[in-house]
Amino acid sequence: MPRVKASPSLRATLIGDVVGSRRASDRAALHRRVTTALRQVSDGALDPPAFTVGDEFQGSYPTAGAAIDAALSLRLAVAPEIDVRFGIGWGAVAILDADARIQDGPGWWAAREAIQQTAAAQRQPGLALVRTTFRAAEGTRDDIAAVNAALICRDHLLGSLDERSVRIVRGLMAGRAKKELAAGEGISPSAVSQRAARDGLDLIVLASRYLRSLP
Repeated sequence: MPRVKASPSLRATLIGDVVGSRRASDRAALHRRVTTALRQVSDGALDPPAFTVGDEFQGSYPTAGAAIDAALSLRLAVAPEIDVRFGIGWGAVAILDADARIQDGPGWWAAREAIQQTAAAQRQPGLALVRTTFRAAEGTRDDIAAVNAALICRDHLLGSLDERSVRIVRGLMAGRAKKELAAGEGISPSAVSQRAARDGLDLIVLASRYLRSLP
């Protein structure tokens, strides 16, 4: 079990940013779709994720696993038309103004550092498919490298999928049976199973399950 220091102010912070939003033909429609997806991942959040400035949104969750799972669910909800990158932090958060939702602290600094690292990674050919990075305030966790290793590999698998495989993995993440997904795609269950094996769809689901359990 990863070591996490107990503190009532510790939480997982999530910052997301729509990639290439300025090139969108209808930015209002883009915001509406992402806003709908944000509402879908608000259950269990300490601060339900919402747009802050421009195309950036923020929220917080009680565990790193919950924040990572919310990021993936959001990404799948808007893919492949909308691309989103994330920074997930862990650390203490200070509530400066509860009514205005103004917060500060190492948890948010970690998330900011994380999303900046995600953006930097995307500019490197070998890491171009990275969309999620995890950082934590100093001395709060000892699993940062392991979490990022899993995220890098999962992001590469996700970024390598075609549109059909994205739809199928979205259904698998929602608990739908391969037979049901095959009927929806107009292909055989065997074809879905072959695609799941070839594209690593079952691995994505399993890795996500492990990551979801992180404290």
